[in-house]
Amino acid sequence: MDSPEKLEKNNLVGTNKSGLGVCGWILCFLSFLLMLITFPISIWMCLKIIKEYERAVIFRLGRIQADKAKGPGLILVLPCIDVFVKVDLRTVTCNIPPQEILTRDSVTTQVDGVVYYRIYSAVSAVANVNDVHQATFLLAQTTLRNVLGTQTLSQILSGREEIAHSIQTLLDDATELWGIRVARVEIKDVRIPVQLQRSMAAEAEATREARAKVLAAEGEMNASKSLKSASMVLAESPIALQLRYLQTLTTVATEKNSTIVFPLPMNILEGIGGISYDNNKGTAKA
Repeated sequence: MDSPEKLEKNNLVGTNKSGLGVCGWILCFLSFLLMLITFPISIWMCLKIIKEYERAVIFRLGRIQADKAKGPGLILVLPCIDVFVKVDLRTVTCNIPPQEILTRDSVTTQVDGVVYYRIYSAVSAVANVNDVHQATFLLAQTTLRNVLGTQTLSQILSGREEIAHSIQTLLDDATELWGIRVARVEIKDVRIPVQLQRSMAAEAEATREARAKVLAAEGEMNASKSLKSASMVLAESPIALQLRYLQTLTTVATEKNSTIVFPLPMNILEGIGGISYDNNKGTAKA
């Protein structure tokens, strides 16, 4: 099985090892002779400067000269028979306009994104596609629509990183023969209809209220269990109730209240009433 590099070279248009032929070499010789005759004027037309971030793909008599583009630095272009194309190797930012997408759960939404890519093979970018940037731009749009069309709205909102990684993988595989390497894909914004936003807000509010009621009920249950345990402790020791009563009075008195309600237990009143009744009865017998 051939390697990806071999497959890429086999798919390059115009890259072969057949050579220029006899006529081609004759024309090259005549071009070189013309450059010598018109020297030094021709040297300013034949020498080209390629910047550090650029590469030059040279076509000689319509054929690509080498598997690898030339540059950076000075390159020699023969008059009349050589044509060169400059290719920028810097990272390109491709803004995907908002795409109207129908999700898997039949919700219409608009999604936009951004794609970062760069050309790693200038020969492939020139020979294998007419306009590499336009082709990548259109492919990014269709890939975004196709991938998001298979997802639900909740998956799009919660799984942006996974969806972006999936789009990046698909774009990288599709643009490999064009000499493109996709560096990063980001989903910028997801726009949903206003009515759906209201419905989602109402659903979230209802969920929060239900959760709050559940938490309140759990708190009441825990409080009732604690009160039950406290009542059992107080029932075992009646003096503990009196101590708790005195502690409550101390707490109320520290707040500088002008009026303090001082309740008396019924057993104390009954005890006082019983003593008075017994004293009166004894006096009567005497």
